[in-house]
Amino acid sequence: MKDTTVYILDEVRRTIERVDETVVSEIVETLAASPKIFIYGVGRSGLAGKAFAVRLVQMGLNVHFVGDTTTPIVKTGDLVFIISNTGETMSAVQTANIVRRIGAIVISITGSTNSKLGIASNIVLELVQPRDDQKKRMAPLGTIFELASMVMLDSIIPLLMSRLDQDETSLRRRHAIWV
Repeated sequence: MKDTTVYILDEVRRTIERVDETVVSEIVETLAASPKIFIYGVGRSGLAGKAFAVRLVQMGLNVHFVGDTTTPIVKTGDLVFIISNTGETMSAVQTANIVRRIGAIVISITGSTNSKLGIASNIVLELVQPRDDQKKRMAPLGTIFELASMVMLDSIIPLLMSRLDQDETSLRRRHAIWV
């Protein structure tokens, strides 16, 4: 178990070290300027997106998860944030293509800027994972991508808090436990 944990944490760190920080800055500015933010992902990528959505709501932003029954319609100028490891998940690619036609901004977190999702996005945060087939069993499927996505999204929060002049006290006021 300890070997697996060390492997996973090391690979997540290596994946994040490859991130282009200018893209992160662009994401923060786009999030700060967006009238509505929609987040989409399926499976474990969707869970990472939902956790990100919670933090954005705690900052008082207008955030929706695509597919929830109360999600409003995407309009021109809105932001749609899509998470997909392969960037080939059909529903993610279709969502990106549809909302781009409407005039929304698409940000994706994916393993490949050359994927269909990457190509359909305005901004791509690429999380390139090491390809060590010998160790895949220690972190099957998209484990490294999903965890790296979660850490990256949580790492964006303090940058956005600073940009929006927020602190932990302001977030705590919107935390569900206080409702």
